[in-house]
Amino acid sequence: MKRYADLSPSQRTIMTPGPVEVDPRVLRAMSYPILGQFDPEFTRLMNETMEMLRLLFRTGNRWAYPVDGTSRSGIEAVLASLIEPGDRVLIPIYGRFGHLLHEIADRCGAVVRVIEKEWGTVFEPEEVIGAMKSFKPHVVAMVHGETSTGRIQPLAEIGKACRDEGVLFVVDAVATIGGVPVETDNWYIDAVIGGTQKCLSVPSGMAPVTYNERAERKVLARKRVERGLRSMAEAELSDLRPIQSNYLDLSQLQDYWSPDRLNHHTEMTSMLYALREGLRIVLEEGLDNRFARHKLHESALIAGLEAMGMTLYGDMKCKMPVVTCVTIPGNIDGESVRSMLLHRFGIEIASSFGPLKGKIWRIGTMGYSCRERNVLHLLGAFEAVLQRHRFKLSAGAALQAALDVYEGG
Repeated sequence: MKRYADLSPSQRTIMTPGPVEVDPRVLRAMSYPILGQFDPEFTRLMNETMEMLRLLFRTGNRWAYPVDGTSRSGIEAVLASLIEPGDRVLIPIYGRFGHLLHEIADRCGAVVRVIEKEWGTVFEPEEVIGAMKSFKPHVVAMVHGETSTGRIQPLAEIGKACRDEGVLFVVDAVATIGGVPVETDNWYIDAVIGGTQKCLSVPSGMAPVTYNERAERKVLARKRVERGLRSMAEAELSDLRPIQSNYLDLSQLQDYWSPDRLNHHTEMTSMLYALREGLRIVLEEGLDNRFARHKLHESALIAGLEAMGMTLYGDMKCKMPVVTCVTIPGNIDGESVRSMLLHRFGIEIASSFGPLKGKIWRIGTMGYSCRERNVLHLLGAFEAVLQRHRFKLSAGAALQAALDVYEGG
């Protein structure tokens, strides 16, 4: 019989756009004893998690809870619950994850119109608003922060226009929540999906979502159709169709998270511990302090990379504070550099997708990974590895430039 070694994963410095290093306090929380899902002690933890999610999303929405599954489960739950066959959906795409929204909306039977922007840039709000007024969609769905390109899309004007036109506005904030401001109510966003494995520094496995009463009305209308309630008062809803998914049905999930605790699934106990502790840590630091910390380490990283002679990719006016994209020099094997960083220094950075594959490195400064030690460790190792690949640079310049930022110079 084959014998398997004890599990002992290597210690890594993870500087990718996700997953990132998990805060040790979160890992400790995951080791706590299991409670039953209807134990009053556990349902209190559920309620506290919802309270903290409202603060994180900066919303007064009643509904703010995690969908069990990776970030994509949250995206699918929101889109499958809000989009029925034949609905018109506008999706502005400026990177890889906009295409994911397109695919999911298409699978929901939507009539999708896509507008695209060159990778490395974002949309001017009037471009999206103009397309919306022309197409007259039921839903506009877009990504807040594109980790594939390191760009962040301004949302406030688009959200206001959606509200004025009676259009539901859905935002994928998987890569930004907890690292940069996400102003759910002030930006008129009807539904937001977050992720745990990025700026929250919690393992992948839950997708926090929040949605308002406008979105809930659509969800509940489809729930009533599913239950066959076709009264005269609901005649105008007769063309609605039930939500096609059971597991990702927001109407059932919110029943589960409501005081009624209607059984839908068995809650992921240890992951809820992890999320609650991760949220507690975020709020203990303070959102504004946390956003400032991400900006500080971004500045130090950029200073070091530029001192090294690296060229940053994309329009800097719309750069994500938590992801920095670096153009791979033409004479350098990008994968060889990544491999050496990983195997010699224990540092992981990312490549990219589609048209950017092999053209850029992506460096994440997210959550618990976003700290001075990691930035300095990466810059020193990066210098050494690039020198081994015969890239000419001034040894030590990157670290000195980053230290200048940290010392206020």
